[in-house]
Amino acid sequence: MAAVDPGTLMWATACEMIERAERLHRQFFQPITAIASAACWEPPIDIIATDSEARITVALPGVDRDDLKVTIDDDGVSVVGLRRQGTIPRDGTAFRLEIPYGRFERRIAFPTTGLRFGQSEYRDGCLALTFFKQSMEGPIDG
Repeated sequence: MAAVDPGTLMWATACEMIERAERLHRQFFQPITAIASAACWEPPIDIIATDSEARITVALPGVDRDDLKVTIDDDGVSVVGLRRQGTIPRDGTAFRLEIPYGRFERRIAFPTTGLRFGQSEYRDGCLALTFFKQSMEGPIDG
């Protein structure tokens, strides 16, 4: 059995570690455009109904109004958008990052037949969608 030169062994080990680090970097740190099609999180909602109207409230703190898209169809409501992440200073250290960032999507199964869309309001990080009942058939189930 031939003796292994310690310098060659250390160099080979170092090269393997660099290759592994580069693979991990490529795997986890992809540009946002490469993963922009997949939703990263779902915002929480409230649905409140009265005899005359139904109101959907979507919690979207930190989301710019221009980054929202709302679609209403016969089966419900879709809210799609983007919460942009703030920058961490070069000399800063993140101790905890729990707020979800990135693309979000929330599909709300909501029977819109018998309802007329009334208004949308975006205030204090919440999107409120109001629907008016066209007939008094009973409460709306969320």
